Parts: sequence; C-alpha cells; structure tokens
Amino acid sequence: MRAIIVDDEKHSRDVLRILLENNCPDITVMATCNNGEAALEAIALYDPQLLFLDVEMPGLDGFQVLEATKRGSFAVIFTTAYDHYAVQAIRHSALDYLLKPIDVHELKEAVIKAKLRQGQSVTKKVDNLVEMLQQHIKQAERLALPTSEGLRMLIVNDILYCESNGANTNIHLRSQEKPFQAARTLKEMEVLLEDKAFFRVHNCFLVNLSYMDKYIKGDGGEIIMCDGQSVPVSRQKKQDFLLRIEKM
Repeated sequence: MRAIIVDDEKHSRDVLRILLENNCPDITVMATCNNGEAALEAIALYDPQLLFLDVEMPGLDGFQVLEATKRGSFAVIFTTAYDHYAVQAIRHSALDYLLKPIDVHELKEAVIKAKLRQGQSVTKKVDNLVEMLQQHIKQAERLALPTSEGLRMLIVNDILYCESNGANTNIHLRSQEKPFQAARTLKEMEVLLEDKAFFRVHNCFLVNLSYMDKYIKGDGGEIIMCDGQSVPVSRQKKQDFLLRIEKM
C-alpha cells in the first residue's frame, strides 16, 4: 500500500516510518509531510491508499486536511498524543487512530484494518466526525495566549495548571507535552479563567480543579494532579481552597 505520513514533529514522522519499515513491509511510505498544506500536495501527487494523519498541527489540522481532499477512497489512521475529545469523536465515527508513543502491536492491527478498508470511501464516517467536532468546538471555550512566537490557541479544558514565571506564565497541558510560556502574568491568567474551574492555590500556581486527583494534608498541603504532578497549596490559600472543593 502507498502511504503518506503527516505530522508536524520530525521525531514522530521518523519513528513511524521506521516502525512501518521494520514491521509492515508491504507499506511503502511515499512521502512524509510536516504540515497540512504539504500533505495536500503529496496526496494529489502520490494518490495514497493509506494516510497517517496527525490530529493537531499548526495551520491546517488533520480534520481540515480531510475536508480539503474531498475525502477520497484512501484509508485514514489518525495519530495523536492527545487522549481527549478528538479521540472520542474518532472512536464514535468508526475511524482508526493511534496514540503516541505508538505501540507496534497497535500499529500492525491498524494497518491490517486499513487493508480491509482499502478502496472504500470514508466520506460518511468523516462527515460524522467533522459534525461531532464542530459541535464540540462550539461548546468548548478557546483561549488565545501570546507567546514569544505569536499566539497559541488553546481549549481551556486542556490546561492542567498554570505556573508563575516572573512576568510570564508556564502553561502545563493535559497532553503532557513540554509546558509552553505565555506572555501573561499569573494574575492575568487568573482573571481570564476566573469563571472556570480554576483556583489560585498558591502565589505561583493556578490549578484546574477538574483534574485534581487528590489533596494531601499539610501546613498548606499539596494537590496531586491526574497526571501525577504535585502542586503546593499555600497556608494562606488552604481554607479558601477547601471551601471551594466542598462546593464542587
């Protein structure tokens, strides 16, 4: 099968290509692309039978790439590091996906299923997927945060917690990618998120309480987030924090 890999991270593209070469010899990678625009050109040039498509990319994301190709007869396997709403939508649409880091056995199974779907139109499935995502995006709140490079668009619910870094704020995400630095003070972030499920538990930390796993008692105590990271609670904030938790 002719395949194209689309992912904005070089490491991810290289790893997937090596995994395919070593474990799926009947898959021929015709091209690897680092953005949606390059993917559209490669699809038109190589007429792939299988597309490995990253979900979240700058510019055109994976779903927009499918929309732009008029959803041809190639099989699609989404790849993503984000186990969130997009994965749920993909599941419900009966399309296939792989979570990063990619497991070899899951890759083999996905390729086998792709071969069975070879030549079949995925138009209806993609239509269902796009409809679900559009409904979610209408409901999800997005935040534009300035960075040293420009703007970073985020869904508010993807933020685990915010950590003060002088005049900037380090934003820690559910995806467990490396935190990025927003050109906003923590106080400014607190104002932006004040009507959400966020609480200032410390002079240096603003936490999304939706992802709190447990609270450990202490002078101020500490919060263990759902990803295992620990966030301190200051003694001054402890009582207000406990009252907030009781109301949730």
